[in-house]
Amino acid sequence: MLPLLLIEPLVRAALVEDLGRAGDITTAAVVPQHIQAEAILVARQPGTICGLDLAATAFHLVDPGLRFSPSLRDSARVEAGDVIARIGGPARGILTGERVALNFLGHLSGIATATRGIADKIAHTNCRVTCTRKTTPGLRAVEKYAVRCGGGANHRFGLDDAILIKDNHIAIAGGLRAALVRARAHAGHLVKIEVEVDALSQLEEAVSIGVDAVLLDNMTPAEVFEAVRIVAGRAITEASGGITLQTAQDFAETGVDLISVGWITHSAFTLDIGLDI
Repeated sequence: MLPLLLIEPLVRAALVEDLGRAGDITTAAVVPQHIQAEAILVARQPGTICGLDLAATAFHLVDPGLRFSPSLRDSARVEAGDVIARIGGPARGILTGERVALNFLGHLSGIATATRGIADKIAHTNCRVTCTRKTTPGLRAVEKYAVRCGGGANHRFGLDDAILIKDNHIAIAGGLRAALVRARAHAGHLVKIEVEVDALSQLEEAVSIGVDAVLLDNMTPAEVFEAVRIVAGRAITEASGGITLQTAQDFAETGVDLISVGWITHSAFTLDIGLDI
């Protein structure tokens, strides 16, 4: 569960966007103000749920008199037809908050479901699936939370919480050694250093200088297997680039510590969830 202080501004901004300049003119015109209603949120397809607190916040911001009663918790697996939550109170508030609540709930549940699919595929190994910084602008915290709800781990949250030296850094710095020496001199004692390598020939140099992790970029499972052998436990190994649900197991079985997958956040489907009065 994320702190309300973190999610409330996101939900509030989404509601302001949806309400526009005149509010929900359809509901105001059609639904009398005194009408009370009961509604349920229902899964239309199997998946892993995430975003209940954001949905609840959407309804409460629209009308504090609404009751939001979840039937399960984030990370729960659901089948088609399962009731996720019940909402009761002023009908206008339910209808006005519906779309924003479902947008967050469906989007984050889609991420959690996609992550869970990979996590299940590699559960027999010691490898973990992790996300990237390829997130929707403004939604990184909640999307990375959804990855955790799906059984995954989080990579960097931003540019400020670890040093990740990529190919363009190396090119501008004048080589791998120059980049790593500067990074080691700059890093504080709590800052981890990871370097991206796209060829096995770079590995020994990187590990001998001293890094905490190596990112094995766009390698085949056979190349990742050999890279893990070369590193021999001297650094965390992470495979990245083009890993799919179908190939995740092949990579995980190489012995690599992590597989990082961008599409679980930037291209995840929306889990179909409906609101029925």
